[in-house]
Amino acid sequence: MTRDRPLRIAEIFGPTIQGEGALIGEPTVFVRAGGCDYRCVWCDSMHAVDSAHRNEWAAMEAAQIMDEVRHLSGGQPLTVSISGGNPAIQDFGPVIEMGRAEGYRFACETQGSVPQDWFARLDTLVLSPKPPSSGETVDWERFADCVRAGAPAKTVMKIVIFDNADYAWAQEAAARHPDLPLYLQPGNPEVDPDVAVSLEATTARLRWLVDKATADRWFAPRILPQLHVLLWGNLRGV
Repeated sequence: MTRDRPLRIAEIFGPTIQGEGALIGEPTVFVRAGGCDYRCVWCDSMHAVDSAHRNEWAAMEAAQIMDEVRHLSGGQPLTVSISGGNPAIQDFGPVIEMGRAEGYRFACETQGSVPQDWFARLDTLVLSPKPPSSGETVDWERFADCVRAGAPAKTVMKIVIFDNADYAWAQEAAARHPDLPLYLQPGNPEVDPDVAVSLEATTARLRWLVDKATADRWFAPRILPQLHVLLWGNLRGV
């Protein structure tokens, strides 16, 4: 009998609420994977991205991950959000299989650069392609592969908006995948979790995005705040 290959885990924490996107406000335990194939300039989770932090990551098998999830949730099945880094560069299939057998629901957020068979076993797949301000370039063929891999999971697209270029790019992205429910949120330029975020500036960015989409009569996306930023200032990890 072969054992599952250990997964690189940056942190497991919760329960707290999901701070953004389609599941905003939902009680969640977060499993944050270590490692990523992107280096977004405004990334606020470099502790889970940069291999310089690999000595801080734990090597955990699926059973160990679910043991921690059960401990944190008090054994009550809730939503488990697999994030990163980019969790799609690892095989979370065994974790999902084990957790779903116990009634846990699973969501995953990834940029859509690496398709995985286990996407189809998720309850919710959040594909978050990175706009021009990130410094990365989306491979739309690979993104489409991720969309196909996600069926029959509920698949949505979430895009962070920092400026006018990101906004125009988001409209183009939406036109590529008009069948995906679209969520937009203003970006948070403060990447240091120890630095408090200005709620006034955060609210102003949200108001700008709402006003811009409304003026353009672009009613397809749902525009949401980063709830964890509004509630806790700049809490790393949510």
